[in-house]
Amino acid sequence: MSYSHLSIIERSKLETLHRLGWTTHQIGRELGRHHSTIAREIKRGSLEQTYEAQSAQEAYYNRRASRVPAGKFTTELANELNEKLRQTWSRWRCPGIAS
Repeated sequence: MSYSHLSIIERSKLETLHRLGWTTHQIGRELGRHHSTIAREIKRGSLEQTYEAQSAQEAYYNRRASRVPAGKFTTELANELNEKLRQTWSRWRCPGIAS
């Protein structure tokens, strides 16, 4: 099942409708999202009982940034591979890595 993350535009609409007193079901219908998505977003993006789209968007970016894997390719690994290539594996050298 595919899904997409809420955009800043959707979060802004959610903020406005929530301040107007709309229920999560009504907001969900308006945005074309499930009501539980709206409820979770309000819970996740609320500061002192008030939902704020901008702070919710920043929190989203922070959560996404903390989930990015560090990666496995390091300078040490590149040097080791280059050394192996130099020894017996091949005459080719890794581009961009100092010999």
